[in-house]
Amino acid sequence: MPGRFSQTTELEVLKDRFRFPSNGITLNPRYNIAPGQLSPIVIKDGGNNLKMMRWGLVPSWAKDASIGYKMINARAETLTQKPSFKNSFKERRCLVIADGFYEWEKSEKKVFKIPYRFVLRSREPFAFAGLWDSWKAPDGSILLSFTIITIEPNDLMKPIHDRMPVLLKQSDEDIWLDNDFRDVEKLFPLLAPYPSQMMEAYEVSTLVNSPKNDTPECVKPKKSVKESGLLSFRL
Repeated sequence: MPGRFSQTTELEVLKDRFRFPSNGITLNPRYNIAPGQLSPIVIKDGGNNLKMMRWGLVPSWAKDASIGYKMINARAETLTQKPSFKNSFKERRCLVIADGFYEWEKSEKKVFKIPYRFVLRSREPFAFAGLWDSWKAPDGSILLSFTIITIEPNDLMKPIHDRMPVLLKQSDEDIWLDNDFRDVEKLFPLLAPYPSQMMEAYEVSTLVNSPKNDTPECVKPKKSVKESGLLSFRL
């Protein structure tokens, strides 16, 4: 997974960080981005370019767009085996801009799951490794969509979930975006668990359980570090 993430960083900061022109796009803070919703994506088209794409990849050959809800994540281990992802892995890689993501831990004592937000310790924005595609609808309109690649969890993530999204190192982002680089065997090493010591996790409100909730309260810690046991998630 993830099944939700956030992107609240101001556009001017993102332009400097990811080196793209704004292209007239206006970004509002998003605290609870869900599958099927639009999110800012960076692709290489001459230089870095910002696009708004729908989360949930719809392959160009798909019969209808509903398949995208089954394609929000792509397992790194099988990218070259799945028809939905293998061509995009070679030719259409992208950066999914974020500043945090959510995962849910199932409590042994309670039937509901506990949501946690994962962030960089620096609180800086980062990029998930993503793939994208373009699909032509029957009415002739074009849908741009993306998926987020997942990998085995790092030590921070393991107590919560058995998968985590690939957070690219900033030094690897240019090669990931390079459309001319198609040696996928050399790309696989980039798809590694992000270092635990550079991340933090904290419990958040169950407001994030509903995609209808997209407010600052979604990213706020539910309790203090001491009260929530967050110390056990700081490595």
